Formats: sequence, C-alpha cells, structure tokens
Amino acid sequence: TEDLEREMEEVKVSFQNKTLVLQRQVIQLMDALRNKMKQNDDDSRLILETMKHIIMLSTAILESQQQAREMEEKLNDIKRKRLLLKQAGGNKLLQIHTTMKKQKKELASMEVGEMLEKIRNNLQKEKEMTTLIQNIFQNIIIGSRVNWAEDPSLKAIVLQLEKNL
Repeated sequence: TEDLEREMEEVKVSFQNKTLVLQRQVIQLMDALRNKMKQNDDDSRLILETMKHIIMLSTAILESQQQAREMEEKLNDIKRKRLLLKQAGGNKLLQIHTTMKKQKKELASMEVGEMLEKIRNNLQKEKEMTTLIQNIFQNIIIGSRVNWAEDPSLKAIVLQLEKNL
C-alpha cells in the first residue's frame, strides 16, 4: 500500500504540473486568438467555430467525469454494503452454531434428567418393597413367639430390620 500511495502521489504531482503547463499554454493561445479575432476574417470565424466545438467537447468530458465519479461512489457503497452483509452473515452463522450447540446440550441434559428421574423412581420403589419385606419379616418373627432377644443371630436380624433404609 505504501508503494501504491507513493505512486499515487507522484501521479497527482505530475497531473498538477501538466495542468499548470496546459493552463499557461491556454493563456498564451487565448492571447494569440484574441489578437487574431480582432482581425475578423475567415480564419477567425473558423477559429471561433473550433472553439465552440472544443467547449462542447469539454462540457461532455466534464459530464462524463462526473458520471464516472458518481458510479465509483455507488460501487464503493455497494462494496461497503456487501462487506457489512458478509460480516452480518458470519455473525448469524456463529449465532446458529451457538444455538445448535446449546440445544444439543439441553437435549443431552434432558435425556440425562429423564434417566435420573427413572432411576429415582426405581430406587423409591425398591425402598418401599424392602421396607415392606422388613415389616413382613418382623411380623413373622414376632408372630412366631420366639424369644429373639436370646438368640444372637435372630437378635441381629431383628435389629437390622429396625434400621431405616
């Protein structure tokens, strides 16, 4: 970019110098033309017609340059909009990826949560069944009218059945 900027600056300076030379030559030419026009002959009329033609062409050139500048501005605007759209598209794509990852995590956590809920339900059912079985064993031992306090193994079983799961 530095080379291009330097080259651009050189071109600008060269253009300005050429413009100044051209302006000086135009002034000299205009002075010679004024002197010639004072003579009012066929050559001066031809010069006048040529000058009118030159003015018409110059006007057309200026209009064309103006149109070229406007088109360049439009092109630059389009490029800026395109860049903005590209950036916005990248941001939207990133948002989509983020949202998809989040949804996958939520789905995975929901599946794990459902599985944990089933395990909790099964554990609760097992606790209830174990408590029921303990109560049945206690009632059988008590109902058999055996002195469970004297038998160490039976005592350990009954005391174990008393413990809450």
